[in-house]
Amino acid sequence: MSRSITSGLSYSATVSRRLVHRAAVCEVFLTDTERESDERFLVAAQLPRVHSYYSDHLTTPAAYDPLLLLEVFRQTSILVAHEHLGAPHDNKFTFNDGDLAVLDQGALVIGDRPGHALLDVEVVTEKRRHGELVGVTLRMSMALDGRDAATMTMAIQWMPPHAWQGLRERGRAALGLTAEPASGHPGTRRLPPASVGRHSPQNVVLSESAVIGRELVAKVLVDQSHPALFDHPLDHIPGALLFEAYRQTALHAAHELLGLSPHRLTLVRCVAAFTRFGEFELPTTCRAELVEGPDRAGVTFRLQTFQDEVVVSTAEIGLQCAAPLGSRLVPESAPLALQAG
Repeated sequence: MSRSITSGLSYSATVSRRLVHRAAVCEVFLTDTERESDERFLVAAQLPRVHSYYSDHLTTPAAYDPLLLLEVFRQTSILVAHEHLGAPHDNKFTFNDGDLAVLDQGALVIGDRPGHALLDVEVVTEKRRHGELVGVTLRMSMALDGRDAATMTMAIQWMPPHAWQGLRERGRAALGLTAEPASGHPGTRRLPPASVGRHSPQNVVLSESAVIGRELVAKVLVDQSHPALFDHPLDHIPGALLFEAYRQTALHAAHELLGLSPHRLTLVRCVAAFTRFGEFELPTTCRAELVEGPDRAGVTFRLQTFQDEVVVSTAEIGLQCAAPLGSRLVPESAPLALQAG
């Protein structure tokens, strides 16, 4: 990124909640935006040093959560669509696929002030229906306090409320579900927080798990009372929860299959695609398969989420040692065969 945080963008206040589809002001991280050209935009964001969800990790030193960066990229895509690309404010958005890469773990270490991020956003492809723009693929890069930190390519679409309602009703009818979603049943049995690198049980989204060969399978808990993952009422399982389920499944698999400590691992790559809405009423499972590693480059898992044996989404997660940077991954103990919360 050629621009620095000395650009004309302001960090003094957040943008309107409706521009990023958030209910709570504290969950809005973007502060300003400007158009550079018809296809390029700049966005400013301030990252909180402490957050009940994004700061709840066992790794040291304290660093900004890569999934916080992903949320900033998600908010950026919606802001750009509304402010610069003409997406109506009442439209509903879908996240189709994305590729997040952390470029520099050191850039994510939390300092003595909230992090100032500058995002450079470029429209690389457009999707039109009857000549009207209804979706884009964005290539985004983030500098954090002047240091290149992460990139993300993301494909999104938007549609008017009536089109969304019809899409959801048809999809639910095909599954034998009623038109209106019912509340999910998160249950109370969660994996121990330390087994997925967390302090707080509230932030654990996995239940019973089992190792099958080179794979780990875990149940996904859908807790609609979670203040960050469910900032406002939704009619489907949000992508943010599935991203967390993928990360926690990968961390847990790293321990159960390889004996690696979740305390030492952090996410550095996440490539995901969403093929179907996740429904609250259906049980959700996540499956992780070891792809490569562990080695000095880290460890990689291929993951899938299922409902009724049908794939809802897929992902590939890359984990590396969090600190000290460049450390070699060393198993902490022999892998375990089965664990339940």
